[in-house]
Amino acid sequence: MIWHKIDQRVDLGLLSMIFRGDDPRPAKKQAKDRYAHGGGWSPIPGFLLDQGNWTLSFRGDPPYKPLAYGYLSKKEIIVLYNYSFVMILQADGSFEVSRMD
Repeated sequence: MIWHKIDQRVDLGLLSMIFRGDDPRPAKKQAKDRYAHGGGWSPIPGFLLDQGNWTLSFRGDPPYKPLAYGYLSKKEIIVLYNYSFVMILQADGSFEVSRMD
């Protein structure tokens, strides 16, 4: 999986080891397996997504702009935001956000 940094200062941490393009499993299963010590994949409800620019919003918070992204497969894109928020975006536009710190 190749990551594309929108903000060149971003540190991807362990994300490149958690989400691997050579693993055919969906992103949530990879996170559950490789991020078990951090709680696996625990979606946080309430986020809204601007599909045009991948900006997230959450009631009462300023907007979250994407910092980096990578195509896990033709069906899933992984997007990193400030505060360790990670989004899994599906080809159909559905998405989930979790904190992975």
